[in-house]
Amino acid sequence: MAGHSHWAGIKHKKGKADKQRSNLFSKLSKEITVAAKLGDKDPGMNARLRSAIQAARSANMPKENIERAVDKSSNTAGENFESIRYEGFGPDKIAVIVESLTDNKNRTASNIRTIFQKNGGTLGTQGSASHNFKQIGVIKIKKKEISEEKILGIAIDSGVNECFSQKDFHEIHCDKNEIYNVKKDLEKNVKNFISTEICWLPINSLEARGEKLKIILEFLEELEENEDVQKVYTNLIRGTS
Repeated sequence: MAGHSHWAGIKHKKGKADKQRSNLFSKLSKEITVAAKLGDKDPGMNARLRSAIQAARSANMPKENIERAVDKSSNTAGENFESIRYEGFGPDKIAVIVESLTDNKNRTASNIRTIFQKNGGTLGTQGSASHNFKQIGVIKIKKKEISEEKILGIAIDSGVNECFSQKDFHEIHCDKNEIYNVKKDLEKNVKNFISTEICWLPINSLEARGEKLKIILEFLEELEENEDVQKVYTNLIRGTS
């Protein structure tokens, strides 16, 4: 019985991992389709599409999935995705920004409002939570792609705000309007990027731990699992105990 229970646990974890992977691929595919639809279908001529494809490759998305997502941009004349930002406060008053790509904003708004309400949160108007954040460009590159010294030199020449070297990757912060110019400079020395995104970074953070942290993480996970949600940002800091 113990072996059976262990296998059931493995199956459950694998099932959850497979679901998360499928969800991630779905979001990456949607971004590729939208980027290809809004600009040139040649990644060399479309910075947003190029970044979306690089992010998909970094996530090990199969080549055929990427090609299918690009092709879909030509086959969905009647399907238009709209970028909508939602803001509110979750459990324990954490500030939350939700970025979505949706073809039905009424459905998306209703679903997101329900997730907030059933978890003890409130969905507000635009601006209600974003004053707790600053919007910047963030570029991440695996350490094996380029040395710390070399990326720091490029970062200084490109006039970026900050350059950090984490355990496994380099992270560059720049003005959101300059992100693709900075990336163009980096592409002279780097082929593979983890991600190129305009992100919301918290100015003021709230710490949670124990049961409160568990409740907040379950709420954030439910938001991220929604098919229309692309990114979720929060000012949460995980407590160490």
